[in-house]
Amino acid sequence: MDLEDALPTFIAECRELLDAMEAALLPLDANADPEAVNAIFRAAHTIKGSAGLFGLDHVVAFTHVAESVLDEVRAGHVAVGPDLVALLLGCCDHMRALTDEVASGRTEPVAALEEQGEPLLAALRKHLAPAAHGAAASPTPAAGTPGAVRCWHLSVRFGADVMRNGMDPLSFIRYLGTMGEIKALETLADALPAADAMDPECCYLGVEMAFETTADKAQIESVFEFVLDDITLHILPPASGIDDFVALIRALPEAPARLGEILARCGSVTEHEIRRALAAQASTASSPSSATAEPQRLGEILVAQRAVPPAVVDAALDQQAKTRAVKVRESQSVRVDSDKLDRLIDLVGELIIAQAGASLAARRTVDLDLHEAHSTLAGLVQEVRDSALQLRMVKIGATFNRFQRVVHDVSRELGKDIALVVRGEDTELDKTVVEKIGDPLTHLVRNAMDHGIGTPEQRRALGQNERGTITLEAYHDAGNVVIEVRDDGQGLNRERILAKGIERGLVDADKTLSDAEVFNLIFEPGFSTAETVTNLSGRGVGMDVVKRNITALRGTVGVSSQPGQGTTVTVRLPLTLAIIDGFQIGVGHSVFVVPLDVVDE
Repeated sequence: MDLEDALPTFIAECRELLDAMEAALLPLDANADPEAVNAIFRAAHTIKGSAGLFGLDHVVAFTHVAESVLDEVRAGHVAVGPDLVALLLGCCDHMRALTDEVASGRTEPVAALEEQGEPLLAALRKHLAPAAHGAAASPTPAAGTPGAVRCWHLSVRFGADVMRNGMDPLSFIRYLGTMGEIKALETLADALPAADAMDPECCYLGVEMAFETTADKAQIESVFEFVLDDITLHILPPASGIDDFVALIRALPEAPARLGEILARCGSVTEHEIRRALAAQASTASSPSSATAEPQRLGEILVAQRAVPPAVVDAALDQQAKTRAVKVRESQSVRVDSDKLDRLIDLVGELIIAQAGASLAARRTVDLDLHEAHSTLAGLVQEVRDSALQLRMVKIGATFNRFQRVVHDVSRELGKDIALVVRGEDTELDKTVVEKIGDPLTHLVRNAMDHGIGTPEQRRALGQNERGTITLEAYHDAGNVVIEVRDDGQGLNRERILAKGIERGLVDADKTLSDAEVFNLIFEPGFSTAETVTNLSGRGVGMDVVKRNITALRGTVGVSSQPGQGTTVTVRLPLTLAIIDGFQIGVGHSVFVVPLDVVDE
């Protein structure tokens, strides 16, 4: 696999990180949660580091400035406010655009995008300027505090296939140099084979280095994120005990004495300390009592040496357990190209058709063994079908969470205070349905914000809370997925909608209509009761398109509303579009299959 093969993974992970950044930015306020700010910073840092590995210098340059502002926010030098959140969201959009350009094959800077990014960079630098001046006057932070310069020891053994997989080991070393200063570096070539056995595409080198930086361990590890499966990485923090270095020596393949000398040359530990610790450990291991005694744990050693309090060790162990659980969950998932899933579903569909044909043939025989074998086969085919369809199921939460940004931006544009509540985000739906429902839901949410929820002044006059709420909820019901878009606004004006329908000739003036029939008039082409046209709505274009798109997905849409309490739009969709359960009927010499979801009785 070369660099081009690894690029799609980089693009997919960048998009996931940008989604995570956006989701964490939206709820930020003046009392920002430090962990949320750290999560945003780590996402930006990971994107920058990964882009650097692929030589995307323009992405690195832009992301570095955004990362610097986030670092100042972490340090408390820059306050969080609506304007800064809006600026950082704009940076997310720009980074997404840069990622899209890379995905389209353009890895060089694009002039139009560079021009669009300049105002964002200028605004970011305004936040950096005062922080930089303040930092110049402040004393150097003490060791152990955030932002302090500390010396770490890094031990890296690159896997044999790391270059074959498109990664340059030197690029990681160079990128570390942008995060701090490599005080000492020793290259180990012990694994290098004889010349006639050497593969020029393999990497045989190891590295021991002393690295001085203000970064923490997670940031250093993120440099190697794309090759963690292909390398052996040990990061020893500043002031590590001698036991840590002994454990490192025991874990690595080189001879202990030689590796101890290398560590001593890096300045991470003295040669005398290494020799003394190795001798003490060897004598302890050879004692008769060591054969049955349980080895002392590192946490116990640290507590005994009074290096850390017991509470810190307990917290570290809890965090380590959580990290292992996350690693296990990650290892249980595999990225699969959607085209391969589509091919699998097509084959399963053909299998079901072939099984139905075999079923008809079996019924014409009186062979009991054949009937029994076919019954077993039919059950297995049904299980294969259900399992294949389950592979295409994705949670609708990712689609719902996109609307946090829509609500944030549009409410600012309209001068309204609106919150979005999401429920049922774990509800699963076919990937194709999820992709195609995004646009109709966007229009429904924007319409609810524009028409349904009034300004703070209008809501006060109606005795409502100044902050309006839009609720997106999904749940399963009778083999379908139901999505509800609710607002707590003023509700639909039944009489006004009916009058407009009569005026346009959609209904007869003397005909009595139910509330549902009146409200469904809003889905007629060109229907609008808006007195003014805005950027969001008022032209009578949209709700008919919403209904048409939902109908194309074999779904239905309905509206209910209560004056002064709000409006609910209910969308009902099939779980999947891939396979349809049908009812076979014959008319004359013709055979038809009617979808079961349209059969009432």
